[in-house]
Amino acid sequence: MPTVRDIATAIEAKAPLSLQESYDNSGLQAGTYDTPVDTVLVCLTVTEDIVEEARRRGCDMIVSHHPLLFSGLKRIGDATATERIVTAAIRAGIAIYSSHTCLDAAAEGINTDIAHALGMTDIRPLVPTAPGADTGLGAIGSMPAPVPTVEFLRLVKETFGVKALRYSGTTPKIVIRRVALCGGSGSDFIRDAIAAGADAYVTGDLKYHHFDGFGPEILLADFGHYESEYCARKILRRILQDAFPDLAVLTADTETNPVKTLS
Repeated sequence: MPTVRDIATAIEAKAPLSLQESYDNSGLQAGTYDTPVDTVLVCLTVTEDIVEEARRRGCDMIVSHHPLLFSGLKRIGDATATERIVTAAIRAGIAIYSSHTCLDAAAEGINTDIAHALGMTDIRPLVPTAPGADTGLGAIGSMPAPVPTVEFLRLVKETFGVKALRYSGTTPKIVIRRVALCGGSGSDFIRDAIAAGADAYVTGDLKYHHFDGFGPEILLADFGHYESEYCARKILRRILQDAFPDLAVLTADTETNPVKTLS
């Protein structure tokens, strides 16, 4: 039976902690490395419902994309959701591990998965960790054939189950040939996408002034933070199943998008 350390080692073989951004807190969030693990629950974000689901389904460990802890806790009690999650996990003997920007920047991580889902070719990192590296944030590549802009937007919407796709209506682009993307909040890399010659940039959490300021230069499409990173569950599950064929790896049933759309 693998331990928490074994699980962490398997994930870090694909998504090393050295890849995480300076603001991030990937790695072990709660628990001890020597704890045996029989069943893992994989999720995007650790919530109180997720911890309760893990307890109910007999899980020894939760593996998430988003870190539970971004900053230090001054106390562990029940005053905040984070405190209650830590308390509940410790009481239930459930370890929590998160692979955030490490998985974003991994060679076979979130951005590569998004690019493959769109059918892109010649994929490479948009912002590589070093010149020529196959790791880095975002991705850029080419569509197999030029795609009319509206058709490309429909492809994004349908591929990722987006209920309301926001895009820049001022773009002069008629067809899309080269695409840049970044899962999660990728507004910092709009200029990188333009500099790389992308016709479209697909990401999440864009603001009004991003559309207004950059729309005339590049097609911007905001397909949602949750929608863009949902594939993390599949990637993490695949890593664990490949490394530990006998390990029970479950996907969270209680996880939902915290952002709702009224139509």
